[in-house]
Amino acid sequence: MKLSSYYADLHIHIGRTEAGEAVKISAANNLTFFNIAKEASQRKGMDIVGIIDCHSPGVQTEMLHYLDTGDMKELAGGGIRYHQTTVLLGCELEVRDPGMRPAHLLAYLPAIEDMRSFTEWLRRHMKNVQLSSQRLYVPARELQQEVIGRGGLLIPAHIFTPHKSIYGSSCTRMSELLDPEGIAAVELGLSADSTMAGYISELERYTFLTNSDAHSLPKIGREYNKLQLAEPTFEEFRRSLTGEGDRQVLANYGLNPRLGKYHRTYCAACESILDEQDASVVERCLYCGSTKIVRGVMDRILSISDREQPIVPANRPPYRYQVPLEFIPGLGPKLLNRLLERFGTEMDLLHRASYEELAETAGERIAGYLLAARQGTLELQTGGGGKYGKVEQG
Repeated sequence: MKLSSYYADLHIHIGRTEAGEAVKISAANNLTFFNIAKEASQRKGMDIVGIIDCHSPGVQTEMLHYLDTGDMKELAGGGIRYHQTTVLLGCELEVRDPGMRPAHLLAYLPAIEDMRSFTEWLRRHMKNVQLSSQRLYVPARELQQEVIGRGGLLIPAHIFTPHKSIYGSSCTRMSELLDPEGIAAVELGLSADSTMAGYISELERYTFLTNSDAHSLPKIGREYNKLQLAEPTFEEFRRSLTGEGDRQVLANYGLNPRLGKYHRTYCAACESILDEQDASVVERCLYCGSTKIVRGVMDRILSISDREQPIVPANRPPYRYQVPLEFIPGLGPKLLNRLLERFGTEMDLLHRASYEELAETAGERIAGYLLAARQGTLELQTGGGGKYGKVEQG
């Protein structure tokens, strides 16, 4: 069977339904199920997207509508097809086991009926099943078994971020919260990469994913994966996580961790980023003395690591630093639209258009930025404390 490569962003939130019902409170109102599929297919060039919040009854009503009208269709191998893009059905849930702080977990299920059945189970264990990322009042391992029993995949979300993640806030080892055998993969999050994760030995066995966690349409594809599959379906995605039959994750494309808004420890009082070597253990701001410290991802990893140096297995897919187009200095909406009119999608700009072709439309300066972004050689300012880093202007 012939295998092909596919670009996949597997963590995109829904802001509201088309009827105006809130789903993810912090997400844009135009982030509907249909708009995400359309943006991914026509503008972003994503072959596969994981739309989170498909557990919401209001979202399910819309999914069924588009299946009934023929605008979308369910695939035999799992997922829903819209033009050039396959949608995988996902859900983000918050768990908090005794003695631990909250952590977010992602669940993916093959088909809409599987997700509707899951919703009925969720109703019994949460306060508002319509909303995204809600607290689930059952142990994490019970949720894990419920997902696996329905043919689904459980993937810990943004595992290092300081708020509501396994390592960032809940515990120091994933095995304290979940059955290690029932974890399909892990999502690194915007402020970490494969090398940073290599400080923690229990992660060596897992496939890494890099996803956008998009809360607006422009954020779709700011991090993504390149998968090798026979076809873009749920079942093929499952196989890629275990390397079955040469299916695999070929590469992770993500922000350079220095651009992530939680990369380094930050003082909420004086807004200083604590980039010094001992920031992993500091309890007070090195500049103003405040105790209002937001522990950065890099510093949190160093504080809980069980290795002196990171180990990246030889079979680990490459992690390629991908600077989103919105970070490129001087690349505004009008110019971006001209580029997309010529080259097609953002994936075409980021991976296929040559320097000469880009320079013809955008000029040598922007073309130079885009080429440096592709090669991972842009100069960057460090992010922290909820603020993204920046690209240095040359």
